Amino acid sequence: MPRDATALSLGADAVARAIAARAEAQGASVQVVRIGSRGMFWLEPLVEVETPRGRIAYGPVSAADVHGLFEAEFLHGGDHALRQGPVEDIPWFGRQQRLCFARVGVVDPLDVADYLAHDGYAGLRNALAMAPADIVASVTDSGLRGRGGAAFPTGIKWKTVLDASASCSSESGIPNPRSLPLIVCNADEGDSGTFSDRMLMEGDPFCLIEGMTIAALAVGAEQGYVYLRSEYPHAHRALEAAIANARATGWLGDDVARSGRRFDIEVRLGAGAYICGEETALLESLEGRRGQVRAKPPLPAIKGLFGRPTIVNNVITFASVPLVLARGAATYRDYGSGRSRGTLPLQLAGNLRRTGLVELAFGATLRELLYDFGGGSASGRPLRTVQVGGPLGAYLPESLFDTPLDYEAFAAAGAMLGHGGIVAFDDSVDLFEQARYAMAFCAIESCGKCTPCRIGSTRGVEVLDRVRAGVERERNLALLADLCDTMRHASLCALGGLTPDPVQSALRHFPEDFA
Repeated sequence: MPRDATALSLGADAVARAIAARAEAQGASVQVVRIGSRGMFWLEPLVEVETPRGRIAYGPVSAADVHGLFEAEFLHGGDHALRQGPVEDIPWFGRQQRLCFARVGVVDPLDVADYLAHDGYAGLRNALAMAPADIVASVTDSGLRGRGGAAFPTGIKWKTVLDASASCSSESGIPNPRSLPLIVCNADEGDSGTFSDRMLMEGDPFCLIEGMTIAALAVGAEQGYVYLRSEYPHAHRALEAAIANARATGWLGDDVARSGRRFDIEVRLGAGAYICGEETALLESLEGRRGQVRAKPPLPAIKGLFGRPTIVNNVITFASVPLVLARGAATYRDYGSGRSRGTLPLQLAGNLRRTGLVELAFGATLRELLYDFGGGSASGRPLRTVQVGGPLGAYLPESLFDTPLDYEAFAAAGAMLGHGGIVAFDDSVDLFEQARYAMAFCAIESCGKCTPCRIGSTRGVEVLDRVRAGVERERNLALLADLCDTMRHASLCALGGLTPDPVQSALRHFPEDFA
């Protein structure tokens, strides 16, 4: 049974209790194991039964269905209207390339032995036998880029930290403990339509722990932090329990895997500010100050948390590293297209029949994702647009649905892949209101440090309202263009710099909504 937050919201706990109670009443020997979600949210709560023929899935199951399932002998894989068969045989699931999420929904998230039985810590074992520079070279050669949105090459960031930490050593050649680099995981997943970080932390937290530990070996760090959004209580509990279990079994602490190396992880909760998803505002918050963007340079890789060289990557980036070290850079690089290598967990949300998480190699098209996986609109009306990359992502019309899921292809289309969140809208959507929301969102979430973002977003709402009211429409549209140009090029961070994207894409592709 899933313990994923989405499944819980759909009644998974009630189903688990009903199964346990019914089994006890019948004298049946049943062990209910709480696992992560397979990502097929339209089938949640999904119950998988271990049989000699493998796991047989039933879903979506409600507590009221449990009696009928027992009558149909579902514990032995019996036929029932909710029987889906083996999960791997469901076309929606079988067409994916699951690398990062291979264990999610398969293993007990808090059982180290189960993680080890499914190739867990294979990457760390290999890393322990490598020099730091070789670990960094392997990550660089894999082509892995940051999955948090910026898509910056991970290996380059790690090499910068490694070089910066080497330069901080004392004249005697002994590293100063106060200058040792730090590892920070950005788990402040705040974009609309995104939930892959949460699913990974709830369904396979040891993968994140392993990835952060490998990063520590690569640069000589001894301490790591997970900056987690406070709205993720289930992920928080799972992470804390997994970290404690990793310490108890020797995979964290003063002697990692009996290697003599030290590394530990601490979870810190954010207060809910969207701006703290930006890495420098996150560091400010971790240091106990108000989350405000720092001017760059210096980069966090050179002077980050507490003034130390710091690796800041998001959950999916760290969770991709163990596979690279376990199977080799070439294996990971074989997935994807162009400069976008590996796979990306894509999150389907909004007006779609089948929402959930799909992990695919780069190169599939947006249309395949929306129709082959998403099943088209839930309303039955034509899909008019999708927003990719969170609340500051561009709105793409149907004519661009054949754009490949690739960082460069999206950039060429005036959009961004970001964290892989995709929100679909049918033809009833008002793109003017969506554009106005983007400006209002920026005004609310701005940290206030720079004028273009703080003032520009507020003025943007006012200008758009005048456009909708028909007040000097052409003059105000020209003013809006100038305002967007200023915000894009003069804002300190991506919050102000990207706010023009949804506004200008909506105006460019759907001008009729601004009449």
